[in-house]
Amino acid sequence: MATVPSLYRRVLPSPPAVDFTSPDGKRLFAEALEGGTMEGFFSLASCFQTQSEPAFCGLASLAVVLNALAIDPGRRWKGPWRWFDESMLDCCKPLDKVKAQGITFGKVACLAHCSGADVQPFRANQITVDDLRRHLIRCTSCRDCHLIASYHRKPLKQTGTGHFSPIGGYHAGQDMALILDVACFKYPPHWVPLPLLWEAMNTIDESTRLVRGFMLISRHNAAPSALYTVSCRDESWKSMAKYCVEDLPDLLKAESLGNVRTILSRFIDSLPANAGSFIKWVVKVRRKEDEGSCLSKEKERLSVKENVLQQVRDTKLFMIVHDLQCAHIQCCNGSSSSEDSVTRIVASVCSQGAAMLSGKLASSDGFCCRETRFKGKGVQANGGGPNTVISGSVVSEGNEQGVDMPPLSMSPCNSNMGNEIIKYPSSTDVLTVLLLALHPSTWFSIMDEKLKGEFQTLVSTDNLPDVLKQEVCYHNPSMPICLLLCPIKMFS
Repeated sequence: MATVPSLYRRVLPSPPAVDFTSPDGKRLFAEALEGGTMEGFFSLASCFQTQSEPAFCGLASLAVVLNALAIDPGRRWKGPWRWFDESMLDCCKPLDKVKAQGITFGKVACLAHCSGADVQPFRANQITVDDLRRHLIRCTSCRDCHLIASYHRKPLKQTGTGHFSPIGGYHAGQDMALILDVACFKYPPHWVPLPLLWEAMNTIDESTRLVRGFMLISRHNAAPSALYTVSCRDESWKSMAKYCVEDLPDLLKAESLGNVRTILSRFIDSLPANAGSFIKWVVKVRRKEDEGSCLSKEKERLSVKENVLQQVRDTKLFMIVHDLQCAHIQCCNGSSSSEDSVTRIVASVCSQGAAMLSGKLASSDGFCCRETRFKGKGVQANGGGPNTVISGSVVSEGNEQGVDMPPLSMSPCNSNMGNEIIKYPSSTDVLTVLLLALHPSTWFSIMDEKLKGEFQTLVSTDNLPDVLKQEVCYHNPSMPICLLLCPIKMFS
């Protein structure tokens, strides 16, 4: 096989582009700065990075913009630092596939949404160049919104095909946009005529047969969720969305629903087989690593999380779901022995603890641990009582991992009912919040009017504490649950 010759950058085709570092490029920058349309440049430049793989232009562009907007990823990058990196943008498409195939416009927009940003995507064939100019002027005149362009390099006389890059500024007099090319190894930042950039956007992506375009990325006005973050890495959101939107209303039409517990039991028993994956990726538990933070701001954030968890568990809905899940687990395991019960709880706690540490759930359905082997014992800390810790190791798929976990906060059948500080959400917490977040119209199918009223009162958010109400509203901003669970649909 012939060796491919190495390359050190390309010569920037000029015209049509103007090198940012050239005399003309510096003049355009100074004039645009004076005109007030370079406001976003400095935050982008302070966080700028080149793409680490030839096909990572979309990931690099998004990482730059998310960091420029000072959005907290809510999880560690390296060491103690939380910072967006390409390696963390893997929920909508696995990194190995992005490396081999690149990424589409819709997937980048979806990634931005899952990363906690507000996203407005625009296909070039749906709006005009004047619309692009208007949006670009707004973005470059402030620091709280940035524009990522999806375009084909050919109209700019550059080598290559589809590409993503953030736009760093706009020169009104010359009607030129500054492309901060994340492929720094290939082309430097450069100015291009806006109509030509529009032409490059108004091209077909052969992988999707859809037109490219641009997206506006900004911070959410609402505070982020204290407990969960939206993700769609696992395909389970499709079946879960179908279940919530289509299947559940049909189940509620049955005449055999005698009481509230029957309805909730039907809800739990009929969950899709991959409901555990939904809990894992779409409603992702905050990392245990947050517990070790010593910064005052972090302590405040963790205190809010613990407060919300306690408020979830104080609801009558949680108590009923908790009891039903306990019955479900006992049925799955089919054992009534006290010793077996303790062993089961210990195994469940430690497997879920190891899962949290590794970012994976231990079981396929999220409720019963069938495949994980456990060895370990309970340890009394500081005299026992509520400080009891389960210490042991989990062997799963050939890998062994040690864990020390407080059992009362993890197992559905041992979710704390007392005064202990709660740190770890359980599957019961997840399902309770989901039930509260479902659109009120979901329950209209209940035939018995008295039962319908009783159930609607149970899942109503009207009387929830303000902090918990805000948490629920984060998941259900008065929109169909299918859009909540399937953010990718908004960008397809």
